[in-house]
Amino acid sequence: MVFFGLRPFASGMALAIVAAATAHAGETLDAVRERGVVRCGAPLDVPGFGFSDSNGQLSGLEVDYCRAVAAAVLGDSAKVEIVPLTPQTRFPALQSGEVDVAFRSTTLTFTRDTTLGFLFGPYSLYDGQGVMVPASLGATKIEDLDGATICVVPGSNSELTIGDYFRAHNLSFTPISIENSDDLRRAFLAGRCDVFTSDRSYLAVIRSVAPNPDDYVVLDETIAKSSLAPIVRQGDDQWYNIIRWITYAPLVAEELGVSSANADDLRANSPSPTIGRFLGKQADFANGLGLDDAWAYNIVKAVGNYAEIYDRNLGEASPIKLKRGDNQLYKDGGLHYPPPFL
Repeated sequence: MVFFGLRPFASGMALAIVAAATAHAGETLDAVRERGVVRCGAPLDVPGFGFSDSNGQLSGLEVDYCRAVAAAVLGDSAKVEIVPLTPQTRFPALQSGEVDVAFRSTTLTFTRDTTLGFLFGPYSLYDGQGVMVPASLGATKIEDLDGATICVVPGSNSELTIGDYFRAHNLSFTPISIENSDDLRRAFLAGRCDVFTSDRSYLAVIRSVAPNPDDYVVLDETIAKSSLAPIVRQGDDQWYNIIRWITYAPLVAEELGVSSANADDLRANSPSPTIGRFLGKQADFANGLGLDDAWAYNIVKAVGNYAEIYDRNLGEASPIKLKRGDNQLYKDGGLHYPPPFL
């Protein structure tokens, strides 16, 4: 389309207005709505992140994010099919279309971001790779682990980085690779390997479920950054934007002081324009996402703000009791810095 008599800046504005006026739902959003359920990939064998108990009840930070997608997109957090994924199956499942989005403890790396055909959303958890050892081993630093046997999930980022670290420091080790997370945990706790390496948050999970947590020590050193983010297929910008803002929404809620307990009251009575927009009181504000204006309100009512999600799954209200540290909001000394809700 050609515009005559417009300066370049005005022409760009006109094009944007035309594009916005003719916007329509993307392929993934259309498919999810037609299906009536979100297919969301998550772990189901990792307490704190995604876990199915003996009664089939699902819990975990990444399960909650899957529920948040259903709440935002379909208006009902129960309209989600949690597809259990392992480090080996998460990428093929997304590439094949088996899942619409994967919240599966996935670290954003250069290779993954540029070669797999995926787009990574914002960080849902800031983390780093560490090592855990039996206290009886007497190790206080990674240099003490020369010649050790190391339990690691095959195909994981941890497998690559532990090898790089040991080679760079002229240390030797023998990997013990077991695909299933439960089997790997049991192998370590049974003494089949000297060391367990993974994200520090996951090490805290493993330690918390040990018969005697004090028998194990997570060393202070961090081998590599290992922050986690959701992933979607490239080629559907609208769905990517939806997942980005769903990931931000609990953080925005915490920043605004909105929780599952007070969302209704604030929606009805808050004088703050920002809180009003966030809770769906400004008509057509969410048109750019293609969602109902109450999408963020639905998330908070279903799973809470980020503090609520973190606390019940990984923090003080959970058996893991992992301090928030870098996962606090920026104003509290952490790294989470959600964009303005304007």
